[in-house]
Amino acid sequence: MSDITSQSLTSLVKNIKEKKLSSEDVTKAFVERSEKSKELNSYISEDFSNAIDKAKKFDEKPNLDLKLPGIPMAVKDLFCTKDIRTTAGSKILENFVPTYESTVTQNIWNEGAILLGKLNCDEFAMGSSNETSFYGNVQNPIDKGLVPGGSSGGSAAAVSGQLTPITIGTDTGGSIRQPASFTGTVGLKPTYGSCSRYGIVAFASSLDQAGPMAQNVEDCALLQEVISSYDNKDSTSIDFKRNQYSKDLTKNIKGKKIGIPKEYRVEGMPKEIEELWQKGIAYAKDCGAEIVDISLPHTSYALPTYYIVAPAEASSNLARYDGVKYGFRAKGENLIDMYEKTRSEGFGAEVQRRIMIGTYVLSSGYYDAYYLKAQKVRKLIKNDFDEAYKKVDAILTPSTPSSAFKIGEKKDDPVSMYLNDIFTVPVNLAGLPAISIPAGHDAAGYPLGLQIIGKAFKEQEILNLAYAMEDKINFKNKFSDWWIK
Repeated sequence: MSDITSQSLTSLVKNIKEKKLSSEDVTKAFVERSEKSKELNSYISEDFSNAIDKAKKFDEKPNLDLKLPGIPMAVKDLFCTKDIRTTAGSKILENFVPTYESTVTQNIWNEGAILLGKLNCDEFAMGSSNETSFYGNVQNPIDKGLVPGGSSGGSAAAVSGQLTPITIGTDTGGSIRQPASFTGTVGLKPTYGSCSRYGIVAFASSLDQAGPMAQNVEDCALLQEVISSYDNKDSTSIDFKRNQYSKDLTKNIKGKKIGIPKEYRVEGMPKEIEELWQKGIAYAKDCGAEIVDISLPHTSYALPTYYIVAPAEASSNLARYDGVKYGFRAKGENLIDMYEKTRSEGFGAEVQRRIMIGTYVLSSGYYDAYYLKAQKVRKLIKNDFDEAYKKVDAILTPSTPSSAFKIGEKKDDPVSMYLNDIFTVPVNLAGLPAISIPAGHDAAGYPLGLQIIGKAFKEQEILNLAYAMEDKINFKNKFSDWWIK
């Protein structure tokens, strides 16, 4: 079975199309491995028997023209899946079963993929370690006791541990790229508006974006090809000509100009992150790219700006969870008491913290001082990128300020936890695409990632840069299947 689960998505598609493997063979292999992975805690809801039945039906009448013919995959439990429980990692939605499908997952099923189950995540995508989930923390397959990152920690662990060949996550401030970096996988945060948000449980509506997570850049490109689409059900969806990302991949990046922002050399950054960055610059040069020093002067304001804008939008989005229409309801002596008990018992500590921050910055007397000012700074951050892209084609930075940390290490220190997003949040504030690729290891052998940030709607350019650099880096994950039972 391991010779199947270790294959890339591209290889599995090729082998199914050439009838060297059946969908049932592939699905059973991933189900068997997933059933032995309980210690990772990657899954919230499993749909294994149904997946095997669907694989058998596919094999009876295979449509080999599809992009994901009979490919089994699990998805982050933030995407609504019709008739399959969707919890967003929260107690308040523990029994919520949608009657509709998210556009992104529907695009995937339309191309022949089969759902294995729903993957663990930080509650309502609020977290950087997958420790805020009501269903418990996820373990990093790289080493016992390490966080996998968040909020898409279950997704990253499932790809890294070969429980699913590919998956999708969501990225509000780095929730695809940071866990990809921590687990030695590839994660792409697309341009805001390129993938529909319809059917995704909302955190911060002006920042959330779905994206692919995979073992390599080619697989990531193929999945982006499938999920990116215009959707009139999403008012922020943008209609533009999409590339055939996987077919248009090239390693020829000669003459491309890559910017190195001086502001990303933050105080206290570990020496190994700086060394990784220098290696990344050398890899880019080896590929024929030209390195250009640039400035993004408002970078230092990105994190505080994000932690005003995101909680503000969260407090508005999460107001709908009141125990009346759906989800968890606590017993109360009257309506107000029921509201209070439902929200205090249904939401975890981190979600409550962000709702309170968001409600505060939107309140009378503080809206202008905090929220309005943050939106003005957000515009300045976007302007910095616009100016930089007059000189360069893409920007290269570290993905995270450290490798994966220990479970519990930062749980009681919210500020330290928030600092994990220091390299990723500017991208979301500006609505740009960015990809994290594994590029090296720290002294303990834990993965480290490099981030390539692109111009809006230029996913193909950063995929090409990542594809070329991936070939030079030749990264190999270092882990044993300690969690297989």
